[in-house]
Amino acid sequence: MSSSDDDFDTERHFDEHDEDDDSLDAHVWQLLLLINPGDDDTAFQQFAAYREAVGDADEEEIEPVRVIGQVIDWHSGFQVDADDTRALVQAIDELVSRWNLSIDWEGDPEDDEFHADIDAASLFAIAYDSLAPHGYTLWARETDDGSYAGWITLTRDAEPMRELATALGINLRLGSDVT
Repeated sequence: MSSSDDDFDTERHFDEHDEDDDSLDAHVWQLLLLINPGDDDTAFQQFAAYREAVGDADEEEIEPVRVIGQVIDWHSGFQVDADDTRALVQAIDELVSRWNLSIDWEGDPEDDEFHADIDAASLFAIAYDSLAPHGYTLWARETDDGSYAGWITLTRDAEPMRELATALGINLRLGSDVT
């Protein structure tokens, strides 16, 4: 099958989903649309990468959050080690740059003392508060290894995000609620 045939199959698959579709693929597609506000092309590319990664596996065999995390990493989402506050700042800065925003980290994230005096929960709270006036919400998702992971959506999409997270088995909380 050629690359264009793959694209055709993926596009046809999108067209088959409607708002009442309760399939795993439909939930993943909707999630990707929410974490890529205003950027359907990126959501489409990530969905194609997701479909390629899961292949012909049965829905029961797929760990959606693991695969989603792989296809969105450092573009539409992030996962960083729990103690790596530098990587957390960099990841969030990378995500918000998509909308020409920046976070006031209440200090100099280039300074070693800044990172010695702050933890990830505080950084999540600062970023959450900084994004809220612009209509964006920072989310944190639970990981199996104690790392920090998350993504950003439009604030108006909070309820659909919660519903999709529940449907996909993703434990999700607001960035302001990270402990």
